[in-house]
Amino acid sequence: MWLQSVLSGEEAQSYPALQGQTETDVCIVGGGFTGFWTALELKRRTPNTKVTLVEADICGAGASGRNGGFALTWWAHLEHLVSLCGAEQAVQLAQRSEQAVRNIGEFCSQRGLDDAFRMEGWVWAATNPAQVGAWDQTVKLLEQLGARPYNPLTRTELMELTGSAQHLGGLFEPVSASVQPARIARELARAAHEAGVSVHERSQVRSIQHGSRTTVILEQGSIVADQVVLAVNAWAARIPEIGAGLVVVASDVIATEAVPERLSEAGIRAGVCISDGRRLVNYYHATPEGRIVFGKGGGTLGYGNRITPVFDHPGARERGIRAQLLRTYPMLWDVPVAESWSGPIDYSLSGLPFFARLQDAPSVLACAGFSGDGVGPSRLAGELIAEMLVGEGDASVPAGLRRVPARWLPPEPLRYLGGRVVRAAVARKEHSEDLGLRPRGADRFLAALDPTGYQYKGPGLPS
Repeated sequence: MWLQSVLSGEEAQSYPALQGQTETDVCIVGGGFTGFWTALELKRRTPNTKVTLVEADICGAGASGRNGGFALTWWAHLEHLVSLCGAEQAVQLAQRSEQAVRNIGEFCSQRGLDDAFRMEGWVWAATNPAQVGAWDQTVKLLEQLGARPYNPLTRTELMELTGSAQHLGGLFEPVSASVQPARIARELARAAHEAGVSVHERSQVRSIQHGSRTTVILEQGSIVADQVVLAVNAWAARIPEIGAGLVVVASDVIATEAVPERLSEAGIRAGVCISDGRRLVNYYHATPEGRIVFGKGGGTLGYGNRITPVFDHPGARERGIRAQLLRTYPMLWDVPVAESWSGPIDYSLSGLPFFARLQDAPSVLACAGFSGDGVGPSRLAGELIAEMLVGEGDASVPAGLRRVPARWLPPEPLRYLGGRVVRAAVARKEHSEDLGLRPRGADRFLAALDPTGYQYKGPGLPS
């Protein structure tokens, strides 16, 4: 939906495929948010650095142009950050992630994209009794560290913010935004091109050869580079040492027809982002033109972390997602679904992205693991990667974020089959909770085996 509307309305603009051999200081593979924020940050810090960016499709065609339209911070992941980085660096990174969201807004304002960015905040909500208080441990940790990014909400305030009586409790984070992601991604390509970055679309990377310098082999040419950045979302899982820290799983999204009058009558405010507390998360918001965009995590699993055409299956989960939408907004029972789409997510075993140099090719830096929450953090990722490449060096990024997350998983086909069993148990457990029933013991046991279900171990903190 996002990308089609942009391409149908923008002046024809494309970037030539790379042909022949060229040399560069930094080659970035991936024409999405992480790749372009990195390119712009490199040029800002060291304008003379030669940066070449290649994209296999068109810029913004991947997750950057196909997501649910949320730009969030890392405050909700503070437990993960403390576990990996320690309390002081965790707070600093969360603060930087908050500034990153503001920076995206500033970019949109400067580039005339005010309608593509609405900072109306994020609601972390409970949509059944089992989810109430899911945030308590995070809030307690925040209080210990002196951070207060959230405001607790009463049922009345929840209703006013979300337009739904289904929300039983929640927190509000003001510094979060809903976005039209494809517009931002396409504008980032223009900005990078204007800044002197060599941008090439339709330039599929076939292999990377490491020697005294690194050679990126493409279909019609090659790039010899001092350093290479892989910013390719879930496709990074094809590299065995990177894929060892990832679970590739689909997220699915639907969008209703535009009915602005109906949303206004129901008290549904445009721009407010909402996520619930289930493991197979529901996330949704109303767009300025009057659509409800409603997404759900936990879709198709990748066998061997491979991404096949099964990940791009519009409508495969539409019925179930629409049922969740109507559970939240029953007054929209007769509003048809206009669009549906799906795509692969690089879910990190730590719950956070990581910035890892390949063991046999240290000039190649892979950034992966955004876990379905990359729009806001990708802006910060661009800064961190630039610091590693032309700034303070690798040590500027906490060691916990420079390692591929490690957790034992069985070999295939047991990994895939086990993943399907666990995912089905999570779905049954959460369905029981929606009905106000106690889930079966077997489902609770299997759901607890989810390798991406992070459990905070509580390192020492100030009392």
